[in-house]
Amino acid sequence: MKIKYLLSAAFTLCAANLIAQTKSDSVKVWGNCDECKAKIENAATTAGATSANWSDETYMLVVNYDAAKTNVMDIEKSVAAVGYDTQDVKATEAAYKKLPKCCQYKRDAVTEVKED
Repeated sequence: MKIKYLLSAAFTLCAANLIAQTKSDSVKVWGNCDECKAKIENAATTAGATSANWSDETYMLVVNYDAAKTNVMDIEKSVAAVGYDTQDVKATEAAYKKLPKCCQYKRDAVTEVKED
């Protein structure tokens, strides 16, 4: 009987630990269209987001991710690497210029990614 309680307690602790690692954040990302949406969401998932949804009306990217595997700054850096400025990371000029003309938005002043 004690084994059932121990196993139940262990399972509950493990499940609580897994749930606690899942985080959700919103990040402002500049872009224009459905092509931007696809690139932004793909960059976020490439950086480890388990889900990503960007709105071209609000410019908000909502991401869910496992905090043990990635963080919101790594996700922002990945989005900036494909040419899109975020609230905290500015895409390099080279990455921005690779965007199709329809995807080149008016740029705001934010911190630029440092290339190593």
